[in-house]
Order: sequence, then C-alpha cells, then structure tokens
Amino acid sequence: MDRSRWRVVASVFAVLAGLLVVGPVAAASAAVPPAPDLPALGPSLLDPPPPGSNIWSCKPSDAHPNPVVLVHGLGANQANNWAYIAPILARDGYCVFSLTYGRNPLAPPPLTQVGGLQRMEDSAKELSSFVDRVRHATGSDKVDILGHSEGSLMPDYYVKFLGGDRYVDRYIGMTPLWDGTRLLGLDQLNRIAVQYGLGPGVGVLFQPFCNSCREFLHGSPFLKKLNSDGGPAVPGVTYTMLMTRNDELVIPYTSGRLDGGSGTDVTNIVLQDHCPNDLAEHVAVAFDPVTVQYIQNALDPEHARPVRCFTVAPDAPGARRS
Repeated sequence: MDRSRWRVVASVFAVLAGLLVVGPVAAASAAVPPAPDLPALGPSLLDPPPPGSNIWSCKPSDAHPNPVVLVHGLGANQANNWAYIAPILARDGYCVFSLTYGRNPLAPPPLTQVGGLQRMEDSAKELSSFVDRVRHATGSDKVDILGHSEGSLMPDYYVKFLGGDRYVDRYIGMTPLWDGTRLLGLDQLNRIAVQYGLGPGVGVLFQPFCNSCREFLHGSPFLKKLNSDGGPAVPGVTYTMLMTRNDELVIPYTSGRLDGGSGTDVTNIVLQDHCPNDLAEHVAVAFDPVTVQYIQNALDPEHARPVRCFTVAPDAPGARRS
C-alpha cells in the first residue's frame, strides 16, 4: 500500500479516536447539581443508575402514566449522562428508568462502563429488551423516550424497524443528528477512504473500539436507511428535538432538525431562538436548566409553562443553581 493511502487511514483513525475521547471527558467536566433525597440505588461501583431512576417498584401516576426511559450518548453511560436530569424528573413524579447500552466487551476496565460503542442496530435491540422490562414492571402500555446525542438517534431504529412505534408515545431528543455530522471533515475522510478502497481496512481499525462511530457520519448507510421511506419520523409518535447552535460535535447543528412526513407530529426547537444567552454546548445541554424546562413541557404538554431563560455558560454552571 502506498504512503498516501496510509496517510488517509491514519487521518481517519486519529480523528475518530478523538471523537471517542470528547464524550466521556466533557461529560465528566459538566456541572452536576446535588441529588434530591431519593432512595439508595443499585450496587454498581462505576455505573450506578442516576439518582431517582430504576426504582423497579415505581408505579406511574394518573398525572404521568408513561415511564420515562433515558438513553445516553456516545462515550457516556447512564451515571454521567443523567445525573442532573433524572432526579428532576423523579421529583416531578415520573417513573424514571435508565440503561447503559452498547458496551464493548473487548474494552478493559474501567472502559467496560463506557456505552454507545456497538452498532446502533444492536444497541436498538438492547433498548427494545429494556423497554419490555420497564413496561412489564410498571404495567404501562407505553413509555416516553428521552435521549441525548446517540441516544436521540439510535432509539428511532427501534421505533421504525423493531416495532417500537407500538410502545413509544413521546420521543424527545437532545442534540440529535438525523443528517449525521461533518465534524472535522470526518464524512469526507470516510468517503475518501472508501474511494481509495480502504473502507474495509478502516473499519477493521475502528471496530475493536467503536462500531457505531462511522454510522454517525453524514451519508452513512445507517443514516440512509433511517431516512428512507419518508424519513425517520413515524406516525403515532410525538417527536420533540432540542438543538443548540453551540454544538461542537453535531456539525452543522441543523442536522438535528427532524422533518416530519405526512401524519407525523414533530417539533424542532433551537435553544437560542428563545434564550440567546444559553450557550450550552453538546454535552452541557444535559445539565442545562433551560433544556430541562423544554423537556418538562414536552413530557406534559397539557401543563406546559413558559420557558424561563438563564444566562448559561458553555459548561452550564446554571445547572448548579436550578
């Protein structure tokens, strides 16, 4: 193989490896508020359910009949992605459940607690089994999905192709990427690699680490399938997509816009359209008091309240005060 082809392989490897690092490092630095006084939870040392979630004896109330299933992003897990939002929803009276999906069995500890690394088709099957467990435990016919980043995208594979449309009522996505990302030209690097005949070789390099990474790129086969036959939105499911103009991983941020076809119910929200001083970036939206208000309204539209704006720095320090 000539030197130019090796340079393509090295470039793709370096940039995608960097994408993996961004998720967990940024999540660890985001502001996390003190948890409300809630029951002690599971025994996991490195990946406990966030406070207020996975209380399997919880029975939904008439006010909030659907359990809320929290689906984390790439390189995160249930513990670090939902430490802020889960306690708030539990305090609001929801039965809240979370999982860490897509672990890589080849990863050494503590990386075994990092999720979202398997193919999204396979993670969607994990989610399907988890939703079945939640429905059985709570006696609920349907659940609401709240996802972040990969967690805003992968569940729609479950909804559209695995029968999840029968069990999902409301679907809320934070920093989604229905059109994929062009981060650092990754989509172009991937396209060039394929043109050079290096597609399978590049895949072999990354598969031990992240089987889902290439699926996020603009134009990937996964996204083409998800956007086929009228688009990702499925009739009967109510979609709310929350985007930030300051998204440094979903590029452009407008990839998060979901265009609903005939008979679909889709609302697209850009945080800065209403609150221009909310500077929360990709990870920080999960720790943002403005985002939380939109989530509360989307989960309970009959009792929606006007969204109050806060001045929020990129690392969401306002989350500490909410």
